[in-house]
Amino acid sequence: MKARASLYATALVLMAVLGLGVACSKAPNDAQISSDIQNRMNQDSGLQGKALNVQFADGTVTLSGTVDNENQRAAAARYASAEPGVKQIINNLQVGPAAADTAQSQPAEEMKPSPAAPAPKRHRSPVRTRTVASSYDESGPGPSPSSAPTTATNVAPVTPAIPAAPPAPQKVTIPSGTTLAVRLVDTIDSETAQPGQSFRATLDSPLAFEGDVVVPAGYDVEGHVVDVKSAGKFAGQSLLALQLDRIAVGGKYYNIQTDQYRRQGTSRTKNTVEKVGAGAAIGAIIGGIAGGGKGAGIGAAAGGGLGGGVQAATHGQQIKLASESVLNFTLQGPLTVVPTTKGPNEGRQKLDVNQ
Repeated sequence: MKARASLYATALVLMAVLGLGVACSKAPNDAQISSDIQNRMNQDSGLQGKALNVQFADGTVTLSGTVDNENQRAAAARYASAEPGVKQIINNLQVGPAAADTAQSQPAEEMKPSPAAPAPKRHRSPVRTRTVASSYDESGPGPSPSSAPTTATNVAPVTPAIPAAPPAPQKVTIPSGTTLAVRLVDTIDSETAQPGQSFRATLDSPLAFEGDVVVPAGYDVEGHVVDVKSAGKFAGQSLLALQLDRIAVGGKYYNIQTDQYRRQGTSRTKNTVEKVGAGAAIGAIIGGIAGGGKGAGIGAAAGGGLGGGVQAATHGQQIKLASESVLNFTLQGPLTVVPTTKGPNEGRQKLDVNQ
């Protein structure tokens, strides 16, 4: 009887453990997968702030909303396909008209500056005359010089003309595919950087359109770290992916869309295997001399641990982009700005070093 009770209790314990394991390994629900895909898209600078809807059910992801271009539409599909458990993607994202295309589609007459307003007419008040009575000298036939009639004229002041309003500044659209060369201000290291971390840079070469300089070099540029991986101790490669977000021109920020600057370090996996194998072989020889077969086995294990310890102290190659490094990016969408010929430092008061 006691044996049956013990078997019954053991069966209950096993069923409880099995139920706990099944509960822990339960796949995430549909709402969690939809939320994960939404978070991935919100980390992309080109998809931030857009009303995108993500629905997941039975392995199928449905995307809906409006984006600016086909690149953003394809990027959203890539983020959805990278989520575990996704088997099918229904991409219902619509591509809306870009602001730059709308500006280019306007008739030429609308882009011309409005003519200056005509100057207001000058109104003159009527001339008023005043005659001073004259006295005649009875002793002479004609009036005396001092008795000639005098006429005084009062003229109203002239109203100055109102200057015409200056025409609105013309904008220039730099097309997609233009290369942006930037010079880093901040140092970026794959060992310490984090995804989403921002960095500062300056425009290293001017942006031009049809042979004319639109934005001179030297203006501030901002970007962020898209992805980063630090090299492991035994194996693995370091990775660093960057993207530009906006540029400051003439005291105004313009959002930009660029491709990603990606750089990957070298792996030391083969070096690790060679060092561990060499340590094991040396350990086996020493162990064999000390105690025969058993000693050889112990020596091999100790030698293998020695090789691993040496490699553990040697990290894989990290990626470090020092300040003043020049990186090249490519515009993935048009950039519309008010052109300027002045550099970022023109007009600033210079300090007198002799004071």
